[in-house]
Amino acid sequence: MKQVSFKKEVRGDFNRVIQDVTAALKDEGFGILTRIDLHEKFKEKLGKEIEPVVILGACNPKLAYDSYQASTDVTSLLPCNAVVRQLTPGTCSIELARATALMEILGDPGLVKLANEADERLERCLMRLTDESAAA
Repeated sequence: MKQVSFKKEVRGDFNRVIQDVTAALKDEGFGILTRIDLHEKFKEKLGKEIEPVVILGACNPKLAYDSYQASTDVTSLLPCNAVVRQLTPGTCSIELARATALMEILGDPGLVKLANEADERLERCLMRLTDESAAA
């Protein structure tokens, strides 16, 4: 099975990890369009409790625009999701959606080529995130 996201575990405070992910994405040209506190929605709507999980809808405007110009079908696959999941208190998983995996769904090699740049930026973002940055 093909990996749909880049993943990394770090030690650190959950909220600090979210801040660090947001900052690392910004350094690579991604802004945060949406934030979903999934654990709060499950509790509110279903009365169910899970470990904290936040989904950040990240977008690099230039890459999104170029992709949209190539095919308006990309709108259903935007933005790229960045997930911060608390595994245990003090340990988080960071999961960044692989843009190429999403674009492969459309079967357009040109879109996959555009998505490669997004993947490279997302991988650099993930490499910057360390236990030390999340613990600061």
